[in-house]
Amino acid sequence: MPSQIEILPCDKIDRDKWDACVRGADNGLVYSRYAYLDHMCDKWYGAVIGDYDAVMALPWRRKFGISYIYQPAFVQQLGFIGNALDEVEILNTVTSITRYGNLLLNYGNTEIALRLAAARKTNFVINLATSYGMIAADYSKDLTANLRKATRDNELQVSNQENIDLAISVYRDTYHHRVQSLVKDDYARFRLLCGDLFRSQMCFTREVRDQASRLLAIGLFVKDEKRIYNLMNTTTEAGRAREANHFLLDAVIREFAGQRLLFDFEGSDLPGVKSFYMKFGAQQQPYFLYHYNRLPVLLKLFKR
Repeated sequence: MPSQIEILPCDKIDRDKWDACVRGADNGLVYSRYAYLDHMCDKWYGAVIGDYDAVMALPWRRKFGISYIYQPAFVQQLGFIGNALDEVEILNTVTSITRYGNLLLNYGNTEIALRLAAARKTNFVINLATSYGMIAADYSKDLTANLRKATRDNELQVSNQENIDLAISVYRDTYHHRVQSLVKDDYARFRLLCGDLFRSQMCFTREVRDQASRLLAIGLFVKDEKRIYNLMNTTTEAGRAREANHFLLDAVIREFAGQRLLFDFEGSDLPGVKSFYMKFGAQQQPYFLYHYNRLPVLLKLFKR
């Protein structure tokens, strides 16, 4: 193994240096923070290049005696972060240790993703650094009309009351049929993570209710120095008829407009969700998924 690359179990990683690399890099997203990984991963290694000049998280599991890289719940992008000297060399080191897996690459890993023919995944962002008026000028006509009606009629109200438990339970109960890969343990881990982030002022919730105080939409958001992450938002049956999710996301964008942040919708390859985010004038910022299988021939046939 080249001396500048180390694959370390998480308990051998210098947590402060790891997080300093993630915070300092343009493409260092919250999913790669040490605490986030520690909450959401079964087990994880860290690829450390030099003196934490670059890092890459490697969540792993073992099945039938085979170790493999997997995508943890509520983690969208990982990949190379910082000043990686030779991504191909690092990747070869990784795949020599875990010969099978799905490796998440972040939006800053485009060059290596193209070389690997990694699958392109959809994500949308809005730059919040300008005024709300300039941001809203890019909204679609029907979105603008819906927001104007809701504001004029005073039908919907946004609440800043923090309620992580409600946000998670409503999401789970409403969308469990869509996200069947999520299990009880995933939600339990995520709840503990959000509690820690909330204490660090990195997690907040927003609700939309009608004049009768019925819940119409609720969102759970994570915030770091670079982004607001739309990790979990839910529209109730009553809220869909009122298009309350438009109102919810617009309220968060309005609240943080003018700050040097991106609003990260977290994207989706579902056509309906993509078109919904595009109504906000969001720009695509794709990330990538690299599937590899370097198992021996007989095992490769067994596990595709």
